[in-house]
Amino acid sequence: MSDLALHEYLPRVPDAALQEFIEWCVLEQAKAAECNFTPDRSKLDNLPPAEYIPKLVDQFMKVKPDPIKAGLVSAIAGKEADKHGLSGLAIVADFVSLYVKYLIPKEGSTREEAEELLTKASQHQCEKLTEIAKKHGVEF
Repeated sequence: MSDLALHEYLPRVPDAALQEFIEWCVLEQAKAAECNFTPDRSKLDNLPPAEYIPKLVDQFMKVKPDPIKAGLVSAIAGKEADKHGLSGLAIVADFVSLYVKYLIPKEGSTREEAEELLTKASQHQCEKLTEIAKKHGVEF
């Protein structure tokens, strides 16, 4: 699975797997972008994925270590996710994965270094989605 095809796999996994993948993106992978996020669990406990995911993403999107970069990355990720034509929770997972991936390269990196970091982040996302999907009985 390549990073370009990640969006093709998202609709194939159940909502619970999308929730787990999104949590991993915002809680673990985002640390590489120095975006340390701690959700307010009191507002998330016992919610089904259809309610949990938007509330988690809303909380996460309010954490902006660099507001200008976060705004630009949000616009880029949103535009790219829109092109993929997904719906429901799959588009949320697509947007979040793109947003976090594009936050990772640090300022001052060369173009080559940034592309290498993006490739590694994409590979990590693909590996994690495959792992989570397998736990939920979905094989790619």
